[in-house]
Amino acid sequence: MSLTSIISIALGAILVENFILVKFLGICPFIGVSKKMDTALGMGLAVIFVMGVSSIVCWLVNEYLLVTLKLEFMQTVAYILIIAALVQFVEMFLQKMLPSLYQALGIYLPLITTNCAVLGVVLLNTQYNYSFIESVVYGITGGMGFTLAILLFASIRERLAATADYPKAFEGFPIALVTAGLLSLAFMGFSGLKIW
Repeated sequence: MSLTSIISIALGAILVENFILVKFLGICPFIGVSKKMDTALGMGLAVIFVMGVSSIVCWLVNEYLLVTLKLEFMQTVAYILIIAALVQFVEMFLQKMLPSLYQALGIYLPLITTNCAVLGVVLLNTQYNYSFIESVVYGITGGMGFTLAILLFASIRERLAATADYPKAFEGFPIALVTAGLLSLAFMGFSGLKIW
């Protein structure tokens, strides 16, 4: 494992294979929590934490428990249980330490449990047969890519709400979908990026 492969994994997770804008995973919180920058940042940080820690725990559980006991067919169930436990921890922490952020995130915080981007990162770690370090890097940078996408989208939505002049038929959800599509097209431009 070289530094180039680690940089390649990181750039791939953040830009080239962004979970939201390229793989289209994690759309629910992307659309739901991206109306304001502060809630988008809070969601992004929570997803970075959950993706990073779940990558660590799921890799260890897979390597030292599921593979050892020949229970690989239980990976998805085990991963979902691990992610659910981590999200409960994040939810309790935010409720105790940052109640305003907890209230702002609302229903979307428990939805991290069913966020397909979080499950996707641990399943892709297994599918790509990443080592421990590669799995951790992929998990954390996947969360960073999620955060980058949701912050860009939130900043555009805030500006659109304040200054944009568009037809009444596009108000609300339609203009959000158009904006998300254009942002996704911009990120698709990174698909030719190669690390040597």
